[in-house]
Formats: sequence, C-alpha cells, structure tokens
Amino acid sequence: MPELNDPPIFRLLGEIGIIEQLARTELERLLPDGLKASQFNVLNHLARLGGEWSLVRLANAFQVTRGAMTNTIQRLEARDLVHVSPDPEDGRSKLVSLTPQGLAVRQQAVTTVTPLLAALSAQLNDAEIERLLPLLVKVRQYLDENRSA
Repeated sequence: MPELNDPPIFRLLGEIGIIEQLARTELERLLPDGLKASQFNVLNHLARLGGEWSLVRLANAFQVTRGAMTNTIQRLEARDLVHVSPDPEDGRSKLVSLTPQGLAVRQQAVTTVTPLLAALSAQLNDAEIERLLPLLVKVRQYLDENRSA
C-alpha cells in the first residue's frame, strides 16, 4: 500500500466522512418501520428546535435541494409524522411542523439506537468524548459559517 503524505486536515475530513457513512448505514438498519436516516434527521431537527419551518429553510439547514427536502417531507407527511400547512405570510410557501406521532416515532428511534450508542460509549469514555466534542464543534462551526448558499 503506498504511503500517502496527506495533510492532517485532509485525513481528519476523510475520517469524518467515513464515520458518517458507517453511522448512517447502521442507523438505517436500526430505525423503525423503514424510516430513512434523512427522515429521522428531519424529525430529530424539528423535535430539537421546535416550531414551524419552511421547506427552503429546512433544505438550507440540511444542505439539500428544495426538491429533495420536498420528497422527504411528503414521505413524512404521508405517515402523519409532520404537518404541512400554507405559510400565512407567503401563500406560495409551506410550513412544516412535527406531529405528536412524529415525536413518538422519533423517540422510538432514539430508544432503538440506544444500544448502538452504549456499545460505542464502551469504546470512548466520557472524558474522551468531552475532549473530542469542542474540536468537532469548531470544525462544524467553521464549515457552517463558510458554506456557500
């Protein structure tokens, strides 16, 4: 195997990407009722932040196209996990909010993945996680603040 001399930041972002792929695959294996990671992420986002979100705002938050977010929201709405209503300030826009059923499914999903999180916690103790978190937050904040619209 050739020895690469990639800069540390390149290796870091490579590791983050691989972690995301592995975590997404395992998450989707564990999620209830065929829920996809993208759908769970929207439910989790709405549960954490609350309120009503426009499709455009959600698409921007997740760095996906409006069409991709519309598809995700339609699938969630068909399962009564989100409520979609017209925006009273802009009749062309829709507002999305979490339903009680959506919150329950999100909670069920969190409960379902808890054993995976416990197994991972056995590999990283709380002190290691606490040292790692500020660095990951710093990377995320930089990328978020410097992303192109």
